[in-house]
Order: sequence, then structure tokens, then C-alpha cells
Amino acid sequence: MSHSMNSLINLENVVFRYPQAKTDTLIDIKLSIKQGDYLAILGTSGSGKSTLLSILGLINKPTKGEYYLLGTATSALTNKSISLLKNREIGFIFQNFNLLSHLKVYENVALPLSYNTEIQRKNYKDHVQQSLSLVGMEGFSNRYPDQLSGGQQQRIAIARALVCSPSLILADEPTGNLDSKTSDQIFDVLDNLNSLGKTICLITHDESYSKRAKRRIHISDGKLRTDALD
Repeated sequence: MSHSMNSLINLENVVFRYPQAKTDTLIDIKLSIKQGDYLAILGTSGSGKSTLLSILGLINKPTKGEYYLLGTATSALTNKSISLLKNREIGFIFQNFNLLSHLKVYENVALPLSYNTEIQRKNYKDHVQQSLSLVGMEGFSNRYPDQLSGGQQQRIAIARALVCSPSLILADEPTGNLDSKTSDQIFDVLDNLNSLGKTICLITHDESYSKRAKRRIHISDGKLRTDALD
């Protein structure tokens, strides 16, 4: 099957059902994401949006259908191949930061590099510094997470997501634990990353933040309802 050259992701008739569930969580999902897209997925609790993100992030495999990432059918990949693809091509940003408290900022950001065989250890510092500068956190390398505000911790988490120069940034309610002023600042960072060409796909329940994305899709009862383009 042919896919356009600038298509990063294609979901084709993807169905997902959790092992013990009686009904499908995702139903016949068709979705294409291009390089440089900025996509917001909206939906109420239980709509399937987190499950959809877990499929995009190679955390869960579709029960039926196919997920193509960079033209590769992911269903045929081994677990090891999936781990390598996830590390190199996907950066994750979580609501609760997921920083390791016993590691300094530098070590937290560098962590994904230790699983990446394509980046040499002598180049780690350059990658970390570049990522920190992209989120405005140069000079914080020697701090520990508990010495930072929530907004600063999320910036560090974004830097960690960027450190392997992934094709795709996935953000799950990235401002869910932050006040509105700090949330605005985090979205400024995301907007800027997209302007630099990064592909971003995020989950939010906040309509005002979703409008900062270039595309919005709504999911309810496991089905995509609209694919709104500006």
C-alpha cells in the first residue's frame, strides 16, 4: 500500500479492545498525521483518547487494523524493533512529568540517549544542551527536580522528550497539573517547537488550548467524530 512521502503516521481501520473488555475501546479509526502537523485530540473521560495515544506511542498494539509509522507496518515488528523505534522516533510528555527525583536535570534529560545506539556517548552533552535550550532551561543541568517549579519540571520533561530528535512528540494532558499562567508558558514552548518543524500530537480536555493546534479531532465512544482543519 502506498503512503505519501510526508505522511508520518497512518492508522487504517484500527480497532482496539482491552483483553478483559466486552466492547471495543477504539472503533475503526482512520487517521493520517503528516510531518510538521500539530494535532489536538479532544474527548471526555473514557472516550478512548488515551488509548489512541497509547497506540500512536507503540505502547499498545491494535487488536485489528494497521498502524504505519514512517511507512513501516508496525504489526509485523518484533518487541525489540518496537522498542528501538519508540526510542528513536517518539518523544513522550506526561501530565505528571515522570522525572526521576534522584537524578539531576542533566541525567534526566540524557536518560533516553542511553537506549539509543545511533547517538555516541561523546555527543550526549550536545544533545542535552540543545534540548534544554529549546525549552529555555539552559543553566539548570545541576538542579534536582524537587528544586524546580512544576512548570520548570514540565520543561525538563519536554527536553527529555526531544533529546533523541524524534519524528513525533506525544503529549498526554501536558498542562493537567499546572496553573493557567504556567500552562500558557508550556503551550508557548509547544507552539514554538511546532514552528521549528516538530510534529506534535497532544491530548487535552481544554478547548482553548486545543485551538492552538493546527488540527483538532474529537473522539467519543471510541470513534473519531470530526477532523477539523483551520
